[in-house]
Amino acid sequence: MSAVLATRGADHERGGWSAPRVLRIACGAVALIGLGIAAYLTIVHYAGGEPVCAIAHGCAVVQQSDYAELAGVPVALLGLVGYVGILGSLARDGEAWRSATAFLSLAGFGFSAWLTYVEIAKLDAICIWCVGSAVCMTVLAVLSVARVLSAPPPALRG
Repeated sequence: MSAVLATRGADHERGGWSAPRVLRIACGAVALIGLGIAAYLTIVHYAGGEPVCAIAHGCAVVQQSDYAELAGVPVALLGLVGYVGILGSLARDGEAWRSATAFLSLAGFGFSAWLTYVEIAKLDAICIWCVGSAVCMTVLAVLSVARVLSAPPPALRG
């Protein structure tokens, strides 16, 4: 067991393909996808248009609902800020930054879960862009928690 931990620690120090590094890269890729979705929905919101919605035709209903804003701030903009925060936390490594990524991802997941409930139960409409963002936040939550849990023990950190 200690040989495995020593190898993980050595990979971590060399910048090799350790689990935390792979998870960090995966988180970054997913966060960039989410950022693109949130940026698109934010632009559509401020342009006053309707999002392209080829699969489920509820995007306009969701975007124009009372739930599309929280305290006057568009939910899409909150998502944009959230994804920027996640990407910012991924720019650095260390226990505090891994924890920040996990916290932001879990908060985003919870907010996305609530918004999905609103879409289904209150609005009876599904926005495919919102579903895409919710999937991104779900994947980010899983990956970021796995990243925290797979970090080398404190004695092996450089």
